Amino acid sequence: MAGAIPWIACRDNTAGFCNVTHKIVVMGVSGSGKSTLARELAVALEGVFIEGDEHHLAESRDKMCRGIALCDSDREPWLDRLAELVDEMHGTAVLSCSALKRRYRECLRARVAGLRFVFLDITLAEAVARVSGRLHHEFPATLVADQFATLESPVGEDGVLHLSALQDNACSLREVMQWLGTPNGTGWKPDELESKRS
Repeated sequence: MAGAIPWIACRDNTAGFCNVTHKIVVMGVSGSGKSTLARELAVALEGVFIEGDEHHLAESRDKMCRGIALCDSDREPWLDRLAELVDEMHGTAVLSCSALKRRYRECLRARVAGLRFVFLDITLAEAVARVSGRLHHEFPATLVADQFATLESPVGEDGVLHLSALQDNACSLREVMQWLGTPNGTGWKPDELESKRS
C-alpha cells in the first residue's frame, strides 16, 4: 500500500484493536497536524477518517476565508454534525477537529459514547509558520492567534492523550496505539511509554 504506516498493530489478531470499536478525536489548533495523524490512525485501526473542516457551514467557510474568527454560534451546528457523523459509524471512526473549548468537547462526548481525544500541542510560533507555508488552504495564518486565545487545554480531562505536535508522526502514531491498549485510555504519558518499550 502506498504510504504504508509503520505501526499496523491491528493486523496482528493478538493486539485486538480491530475487534474493538474506537471513537477518537484528534484535536488541536490549525497547524498542529491533526488531520495527518487522524488519517493515519484511521488506516491503522481500519476505521473511517472524518475531516472536520469539510463539514463547516458555507457561511463559516466564508468567514474564515475572509480572516474572520468563528464564534460559538458558528461552531454549534458544526459540532452537532460532527457528533452525528461519528456516532452513526458502526465501526471505528477517527475525527480531526480543533475542539478548542471544553464545552465543545463535552458536546461531542454527550453524543458519542466512549469518545477519546488525542491533543496535539504546539507553540503559536510553530503553528503560524506551518499555516503560513500552506498553499491553497482556506484557513489564513492570521486566525491562528485567535485559536490559541480560544483554546482551553484538555490536559487533565478523562480520556485524553497529550502529545507534542513537533515529534515525528510515526512516533505519535505508535504512542496512540499503545494508549488505546490501556484501560480507559488513561494513565500513560509519552515518557512512560518510552520506558515500557525498552
